[in-house]
Amino acid sequence: MDWLTDWLIGFASDPNHPLGLAALFLSAMVEYVFPPFPGDTITLLGAVLITGYDWSWWAIGAAVVAGSMLGSLIDYWFGVRLRARPRRDPSAARWAALDGVVARFHRHGPVYLVINRFVPGIRALFFVAAGLSGMRRRDVLLYGGLSVALWSALLIALGAALGANLDSLERWVHRYTTAAWAILLGTIGLVVARHLLQRRRRRNQPPPPPS
Repeated sequence: MDWLTDWLIGFASDPNHPLGLAALFLSAMVEYVFPPFPGDTITLLGAVLITGYDWSWWAIGAAVVAGSMLGSLIDYWFGVRLRARPRRDPSAARWAALDGVVARFHRHGPVYLVINRFVPGIRALFFVAAGLSGMRRRDVLLYGGLSVALWSALLIALGAALGANLDSLERWVHRYTTAAWAILLGTIGLVVARHLLQRRRRRNQPPPPPS
């Protein structure tokens, strides 16, 4: 990604250059479609451009939010298509797992979408689940857009606090991502352990007496 950040820095002295804004838009979109893509680095650079080079907060914010929303809609569309697929074996384990995801999304979908931008690595899955659950597209855009706006505002505030230092911002985000992964994996581990314990208890329960 160094070549891309260097390329963008070349436009730094020309505030709101269309190519720079286009790169922010595309990187935000690609990050949602291909999660390994390090789109956060480009968003961090956007914070540096705002605080250090007088780029427009509104222009960069609009580029990042629009790109993220387009990427999330691609994920949402995939979920909608998956939901419409006929089930050859409705009792298969994979469908049972998907039904569990859909049930949880029916209960807490808006919350998942609002926090999605703060969860590393798996944020695209939230939008696939939104499509699977039949969530309305306007609600997906509303809650997903709110999440992106909050995250971008946080990065811009950090950029201002750290003096538009890209290296310092990257270190902060790296520490945050590491902590978020630790919490996420720990939570998954607890959920799996609880499930296994409940299954073991059910297996060890004595059979009901004959009537």
